[in-house]
Amino acid sequence: MSTPNTALRAARNARLMSQDDLARALREVGCASATKRLVQRWESGYTANPRPSHARALERVMGLPIESLGFGAVMAGRSLSDSDNAGHEVESEIGDVPREHHPGTGMPQQHSGVHGGIWLSRYEFYSSGRAETFTSSHYVILLQHRDRLTIRSLPGSARSSLELDMTVDGHVATGTWSERTASDGYYHGARYHGAIQLLIELTGTRMAGKWVGFGKNFDVNVGPWELILQDRSTSKAAIEAFDRPVP
Repeated sequence: MSTPNTALRAARNARLMSQDDLARALREVGCASATKRLVQRWESGYTANPRPSHARALERVMGLPIESLGFGAVMAGRSLSDSDNAGHEVESEIGDVPREHHPGTGMPQQHSGVHGGIWLSRYEFYSSGRAETFTSSHYVILLQHRDRLTIRSLPGSARSSLELDMTVDGHVATGTWSERTASDGYYHGARYHGAIQLLIELTGTRMAGKWVGFGKNFDVNVGPWELILQDRSTSKAAIEAFDRPVP
């Protein structure tokens, strides 16, 4: 039985893309054979390893390395930037890349940079309409590529979807955030966005700082934001374990 690729699905959902949208975006960057059916096969786990040309297109559209999208690496000795040999496409091999095992699961553990893993995101905001302070919580997957942090909420962890794109400089992470609220919630599917800066604790298990963003009256608001590490793994098993509502 195939294992669903929840990492790819989470990355797609975080970008508010349907399977048709993703297939269309792949075709726009030169992957002419991309269809909704192909995306479905990837997300269902039926096709575990995309062809190199498909992997290149996925990396370009998603802005993430292929390993961070729930797939194995390309065949050993082949770079994603290389052209396919003699026009033939070669399936990738998961076994080419050694990985640690996730304790207690027997499953391979995938790491994505120093700070990669599953984190609990939590921030506070004041609702002028309700005259009350609320806390918004999500489980997020954090993927690191060099000094860049890409953070996306797991779709099952909250009714809204959250995105953060940050750059790390020593123990300081600076970037932007955006959130699409639930269509049937208080804010009726509105999208909010702003800036964020977090200080990374020396333990590497917590980041804390402030967000800034605009309110409905175009006033500038600010509030606390923290990320707390839950699991160093970004394996499918880890993602599935946290793809649920935050208690």
